[in-house]
Amino acid sequence: MLIKAIIIDDERPARAELKKLLQAYPEIEILDEAQNSKEAIEKIHEHNPDLIFLDIQMPGQNGFELLSELVSAPKVIFTTAFDEYALKAFEVNALDYLLKPVDSKRLAEAIQKLSAQFQSQVQQKENKTVLTENEQFFVKDGDKCWFVKLSDVRLFESAGNYAKVYFDNYKPLILKSLNALEERLDEHHFFRVNRKHIVNLKWISKIEPYFNGGLLLELKNGEKIEVSRRQSAKFKEMMSL
Repeated sequence: MLIKAIIIDDERPARAELKKLLQAYPEIEILDEAQNSKEAIEKIHEHNPDLIFLDIQMPGQNGFELLSELVSAPKVIFTTAFDEYALKAFEVNALDYLLKPVDSKRLAEAIQKLSAQFQSQVQQKENKTVLTENEQFFVKDGDKCWFVKLSDVRLFESAGNYAKVYFDNYKPLILKSLNALEERLDEHHFFRVNRKHIVNLKWISKIEPYFNGGLLLELKNGEKIEVSRRQSAKFKEMMSL
């Protein structure tokens, strides 16, 4: 199992030292390097890595601000000279937090944890089937209950660990995160347009250019949803626009 990674650090010697340590792990393929957040975001979207080794203190945006820019973040191992960010690092679900200079034993522990998580994800994906648009699912909201066909759902909206399901004139909550839904939904019918929304492609009636290189979608019922600038490139490619 090959794990594709990018090293993000403003210090060239730190990047070189980490690359040297990672030579002991042939399962980790270093795709690229970046020295600041702007460059890192571009390279993450270009390569779509499984993992980033991320410094926190960098010129411009710091590591946490970088992560907030991403629609869907890869796994993160922080590498930093400062220990005061450890609690915040785990609040954003970082896989590990390594202090510089990186100790080879601590790196080994992080890679072991990483490998275990990837193996678990592979097994979970093998056990999960993609939901087709013709399948139904059960929704309960207070005293109301529905069997909802996926083709009738025009939109999913993030609400923390829940998601709002938009169908007919209803928008009840289900106990599924948007990330979990994205894994199960057929990408030929549903598209993650931004951090908060997944849209049913068959419900789109109009596509217009929007601010900062983004797009604005109008659904058949008149609702308008913005496609983020970064997702717009994917959307255009998929729709051959």
